[in-house]
Amino acid sequence: MEKNPTKFLTFELPTALRTAASRLAEFVGGVSTDYVFVENATAGCNTVLASIRLSPDDEILVTDHCYPAVLRAVEYVASRTGAKIIEAKVPFPVIHKADIINAVQSRLGARTRLVILDHITSPTAVIFPVRELTVLCHEAGAQVLVDGAHAPGMLSLDVPSIGADWYVGNCHKWLMAPRGSGFLWASPARQTAIHPLVISHGYGQGFTAEFDWIGTRDPTAWLTVPAAIDLHLHQGGQLLRERNVLLAREASRQLAARWNTDRGSTDLFTGSMVTVRLPLGEEATSDRALALRAMLLKDHHIDVVIIAFSGSLWARISAHAYNMLADYERLADAIKKLATS
Repeated sequence: MEKNPTKFLTFELPTALRTAASRLAEFVGGVSTDYVFVENATAGCNTVLASIRLSPDDEILVTDHCYPAVLRAVEYVASRTGAKIIEAKVPFPVIHKADIINAVQSRLGARTRLVILDHITSPTAVIFPVRELTVLCHEAGAQVLVDGAHAPGMLSLDVPSIGADWYVGNCHKWLMAPRGSGFLWASPARQTAIHPLVISHGYGQGFTAEFDWIGTRDPTAWLTVPAAIDLHLHQGGQLLRERNVLLAREASRQLAARWNTDRGSTDLFTGSMVTVRLPLGEEATSDRALALRAMLLKDHHIDVVIIAFSGSLWARISAHAYNMLADYERLADAIKKLATS
């Protein structure tokens, strides 16, 4: 690309992008023409929000587990269109699937135009039953955007079978591709109405044409997605995913037992990322959560996400190929010392 940028961008990139999209489609389901690349899942959500037509008093339904950056985007769109934001409060910790379904169903209404569902919630690490929720939302006349930022490489995916109108995901999380390798899947029925955030030469020429060429960007991250998938499969693919899930579940059980607290969800809603309540009787604020994370990193060389949610501080642990139970035992000891100091 650097040796001859115009040659690469003009003659090589179009085929290379579609080849990468084909490899992605093989891995997460469907056909390549339904996939385009974006910088990240948040950019994909913004793309959908910018394209959907909303009128004053239309409703956008989210849950209280929504990714904060996506919620900010919803607030921005609502402020410009007059649409209303409706929040479904999902009980936490999550014990029963019916609690998630009932929370969303109770907030659906005649004015609900768009429902944004997290496949795996970022703050709380809960796997939502997105297939069942999508059916429920469609029956109510609402369109569905699924934020699957954490799903590729953690779950065994078949994106089209979920039935959503749009699905966004990241390959730079659990698939370990370079940062900036996100994707947007759109059902064929929705592709003519969606456009990239930057309108460029491909406008009006079809879904993939509009997204594949948006000026002079660095496509390197997207073109490495096939290599990331190959690495994931080389490391075991489904076996690796199952191993990571089992490790995260066992680690979270041990942490909860050591701290005499509880997990944020049962195994039914748990992948290779889990939240565990911290045994700290202090005020649960985002500032305190960030300070605690910084302290663990500085004093114990442990990097773990700490969140303030539902009146408590929680550790959101993750498990991947390079983790073992001893990592979580160190975390257990560090928090135990802090709680008794």
